[in-house]
Amino acid sequence: MSWLDPAPFLRGVGWMDGDRVVRADPSDMSQLSWDITKRAVLPIGVRLEFVSDGADAADIRYRATVPEPGDPLTELAHAFALWEGDRFLGETFTEPAREQVARIELPPSCGPFTVHLPEGHAPEILGVRPVGGSLAPAPARPRWVVHGDSITEGWSSTRPARSWPAVAGRALGLDTVNLGYAGAARGELATASHIAALPAHLITLAFGTNCWFGVPYSAPLLYETTRAFLAVVREGHPTTPLLVLSPVLRPDAEHTGNALGATLTELRAAMEEAVRDVVAAGDERLLLLPGRGLLRAEHLVDGVHPDDSGHVLIAEAVATALREAECVPPFVVAAG
Repeated sequence: MSWLDPAPFLRGVGWMDGDRVVRADPSDMSQLSWDITKRAVLPIGVRLEFVSDGADAADIRYRATVPEPGDPLTELAHAFALWEGDRFLGETFTEPAREQVARIELPPSCGPFTVHLPEGHAPEILGVRPVGGSLAPAPARPRWVVHGDSITEGWSSTRPARSWPAVAGRALGLDTVNLGYAGAARGELATASHIAALPAHLITLAFGTNCWFGVPYSAPLLYETTRAFLAVVREGHPTTPLLVLSPVLRPDAEHTGNALGATLTELRAAMEEAVRDVVAAGDERLLLLPGRGLLRAEHLVDGVHPDDSGHVLIAEAVATALREAECVPPFVVAAG
């Protein structure tokens, strides 16, 4: 059988730059800082979803970044992970190549199946082909746009499918669009503009940790930045349910002042106060989930990023908050 156009099978898609999925508006990249543009070309959270009619396997034709010897990318597993609903079925390991085919063996089931990509090598999917039987794109799900930093991007989870946005998205039956930018996510208003223009049924914002160091913020600055970010997003999504997750535990920063004298505890409080003030001003679709109590130090791999169990805890808290506030569209049935 000839190769099928992969576009209808792709999920987690924010924008397309030609045939490549990107995670920021390619027509407006000049407004973004270099660290965001660098992360935005990686297909974080992008996956293939399909149903099967008697197919024994799915061939995925792709091209990926081929690392030079000694490049840290050589340490990343180049694995295509197969899931059916909330059930992990296995991985297919291949090599990054300028063009390659990964064959994903399928169980005798119709699915829907999800294939998570080896994100670190920035694979571009060129085609999808069934082996025996046929494949069709899975039904579309409501879109959930999630913005944050490296924790949202999924750092220190063992696989892309184990990041908290991926775990929560499966639990809620949503099409998660991951706009996590490692090293950034400091309330950049250009990113708020991108989110405002992106169709979404739900939005979650989880930034603030990187405001403690690198580009340090004071508590008053983060308060005003949070309000400004929300105002810009609301220009495009005036009534969309919007959950703000304040920074999770970071032991070395909780009571240590940054270059402007602000501790993470103070920054978190300022961010939460900003959200509460916007709610008090009449935003009935804005929610706050305080992040401080979600994790303990033992859930952090390096004192900053959670392990798989920590990602699960964040996912469970986010999913619970969205369900209790009745933010999940009623026609969504949880996967699995």
